[in-house]
Amino acid sequence: MLTGGISKQTLQRLPTYLTYLKSLAPEKGRTISASAIAAALDLGEVQVRKDLAAVSVAGKPKIGYLVSDLVRDLEHFLGYGTCNRAVLAGVGNLGLALMSYGGFADYGLDIVAVFDNKGALMGSSVDGVPVLPVERMTEYCRSEHIRIGILTVPAAAAQGCADAMVRGGIKAIWNFAPVHLSAPPGVLVQRENMASSLALLSYHLKQAEQGLPGEAK
Repeated sequence: MLTGGISKQTLQRLPTYLTYLKSLAPEKGRTISASAIAAALDLGEVQVRKDLAAVSVAGKPKIGYLVSDLVRDLEHFLGYGTCNRAVLAGVGNLGLALMSYGGFADYGLDIVAVFDNKGALMGSSVDGVPVLPVERMTEYCRSEHIRIGILTVPAAAAQGCADAMVRGGIKAIWNFAPVHLSAPPGVLVQRENMASSLALLSYHLKQAEQGLPGEAK
């Protein structure tokens, strides 16, 4: 469980609800039921009700949710109205791809500096964000009060970079490196495990080819 009684699974579903609700036609006074949300997202109605009840009191019996109020409550809970400054370590193909993504601002994330150990990159910038030597990362994070770090470095360099971030005051690390990281209590490490995702996709294809029902749970 996460602080406040919100499970990790619930928290991971909340952005899906928000994205769906914001995709609906913006009609003033529009309402939507938990059953309609569940049907649109292929989720259980009871699950949807419990998830939304944890972050909003916008639901009314026999009326449903006022879409505008539910969007507001979800954005507030997820912190989308605030700006969280972050740094990124690793200017490889994946790092460049993340830097080129323009949607982070919608989620309150602002990457303000990029770090790497390639001398040829020093003094340059990526989409207007300066590239700095990795040796300066701890100092920079501490002086700029950065709390989020993004890792797109090779596996061998990931723990060292994570340690440098933690020394600089980083409290949350988004890890794209294919390795498990150790972090002290109070520091959250969210790993994007591409190998696991690919395994699920491959398993699904194997099941489909064999004519078996269902998907990996």
